[in-house]
Amino acid sequence: MGIVYAIANQKGGVGKTTTAVNLAACVADAGYETLLVDLDAQCNATVGLGVGKDKRPNVYDALAGDSPLQDAVIPTAVPGLWLAPASPDLAGASVELPREPGSETRLRDALEGFRDRYLFTILDCPPALGPLTVNALIAADRVIVPVQTEYFALEGLAGLLDTLSLIQRELNPRLAVSGMVLTMHDGRTRLAQDVERELREHFPELVFDSVIPRNVRVSEAPSFGLPVTRHDPRCSGSVAYLQLAREVAARG
Repeated sequence: MGIVYAIANQKGGVGKTTTAVNLAACVADAGYETLLVDLDAQCNATVGLGVGKDKRPNVYDALAGDSPLQDAVIPTAVPGLWLAPASPDLAGASVELPREPGSETRLRDALEGFRDRYLFTILDCPPALGPLTVNALIAADRVIVPVQTEYFALEGLAGLLDTLSLIQRELNPRLAVSGMVLTMHDGRTRLAQDVERELREHFPELVFDSVIPRNVRVSEAPSFGLPVTRHDPRCSGSVAYLQLAREVAARG
């Protein structure tokens, strides 16, 4: 039986998509069938894996009820890694979905039966706690929270954890926080050290040991339509994401 992970944080620019793409690639490279679902209207995970924003059918078509999600799933350049691509139309889903009865469970229903095929399903959430992220959190078993090691990244963390608790209580009791991963970390700066120390003191059981460094290879990999683990397998970013994948698998 497969596990569904949501990569979520309402703050933008904290490394959600980078983490989703590279974590999915690491798991697939380990020999496990993996599905990455892009839920962000910016389509960064889709483009980062070399797929165009105009691919049809896509996740929006599935959530709108126009096509089964399985019809949208396509293979990627990474063997064993499959993608359900996003569309800019997802920007309108935040307005359209709440109007429909049962809209908060659309993604969970669309993923019905996928657990038998994919050992890991990774949901790349948009940078907001809107209907698409709520759909992902209701469909997921676990949440991974990327946290940039800068001051403002801490600001919304309490609100996110409150939202997760509400969804656990009211809509998805099986949801659990797998962990928080520190991203874009520059260990040379006092700020990064302070943020890391504060997070580890407040959430000693949740913060992963793996830390994703600032690394130019990680930043440039999407322009080649590849995860960094394929773009430069030996760089520090690739090594960090491989370590993270092992930690995630160990936590279950």
